[in-house]
Amino acid sequence: MRFTDGPSTHCDTLINASAERVWQLVTDIELPIRLSPELHRVTWLDGAEGPALGARFEGHNRSELLGDWRTVSHVVELAELSAFAWAVTDEDGRYGAPTQDPAAALATWRFDLAPEADGVRLRQSVRIGPGNSGVTTAIERWPDKEEYILDFRLNDLRTAMAANLADIKSRAEQADR
Repeated sequence: MRFTDGPSTHCDTLINASAERVWQLVTDIELPIRLSPELHRVTWLDGAEGPALGARFEGHNRSELLGDWRTVSHVVELAELSAFAWAVTDEDGRYGAPTQDPAAALATWRFDLAPEADGVRLRQSVRIGPGNSGVTTAIERWPDKEEYILDFRLNDLRTAMAANLADIKSRAEQADR
């Protein structure tokens, strides 16, 4: 696998709850803070109070390897009870030229909801790139380890997504009882 392939991963779970309850949870941008090893604070920008197509929110992140950084995410897809996606941009220029263009995202995240007989199938997914990020910084430094770097990062992201989905499932199922 190569960075230019647009590496991605996903996790999914079946949630025995209403689509409305699951939707309420996945569109709460503060919920992932509880479990994320990187994301520590999020705030809607430009007067937005919730998700809307084109709305922006900033995230404050921290890792032992990369220190502290800020990202700005743009809601790029919003289909009520079905899909919520956002592109994470590097407006501060931490990894190269500053950009507000979602097409040059560090990563694009999404939730997809699909009704099933026993509830809602929830999928969380991420696509790394095409913009520069900590991943591309590592690949530039160790080009011979590109596949390992991508596998390592995707594994970290899958682990975080699995924990996030388990938390959403627990909250949704408890609320609908």
